[in-house]
Amino acid sequence: MPPGLAVPPVQNQPPGNGGVIWMPAPPPPLYCPPGLEYLTQVPVAQLGKAKIITGFETNNKYEIKNTLGQRVYFAAEDTDFCTRNCCGPSRPFNIHILDNLGHEVINLQRPLRCSSCCFPCCLQELEVQAPPGTPVGYVVQNWHPCLPKFTIQDEKRTDILKIIGPCVVCSCCEDINFEVKSIDETLPVGRISKQWTGFVKEVFTDADNFGITFPMDLDVKMKAVMIGACFLIDFMFFEHGADNKQQAGVW
Repeated sequence: MPPGLAVPPVQNQPPGNGGVIWMPAPPPPLYCPPGLEYLTQVPVAQLGKAKIITGFETNNKYEIKNTLGQRVYFAAEDTDFCTRNCCGPSRPFNIHILDNLGHEVINLQRPLRCSSCCFPCCLQELEVQAPPGTPVGYVVQNWHPCLPKFTIQDEKRTDILKIIGPCVVCSCCEDINFEVKSIDETLPVGRISKQWTGFVKEVFTDADNFGITFPMDLDVKMKAVMIGACFLIDFMFFEHGADNKQQAGVW
């Protein structure tokens, strides 16, 4: 390079294991937590889970991709055998989200809580850390007699966004949408969608696909919290237990 010019960032990364194509690393913006720079250029994220239904619970694994099908992150649940099989979909979990180098850039922590609206004092909550050990936001379930409702908060516990789901969280042959809105619930901001994957996959596997849309200029930390909200929604409403049943609403 000529004197005085900075070396440009590497834009093309080699394929990962198994020929997986990873998203090229964009230049990190100012004040962006390390590893979250990928989200500055992702208006839509695709989250996919692949797991065959068995007689016992196994740790979930996920791929997070952009609209080009390039992998942005890989996520893996870390819970012990007894917790998974005794608590089922309501289990507390610790999910590690890794970049293409295997570095953990986001950590999701869910404590053991109740998910039924019959117990409004102990509803679901998720803490999002980026990097691990540094909270950047929270997903908090709000009590409602009919609708799944959540609040996205920043690291100071200030309410930023609302998530509102349908009354009945099950459907055949169509997507299930959780709308992301402004704090007063008047302006649409984004959406978390459980995508219909076909009869065979829906019935015989626990393979779920989600789409997450958010404004390109949304704070990158809030994008990470929205991804965390997608994980929480998956566990609450679309995770099959050992009895092959899933929760269809807030009851």
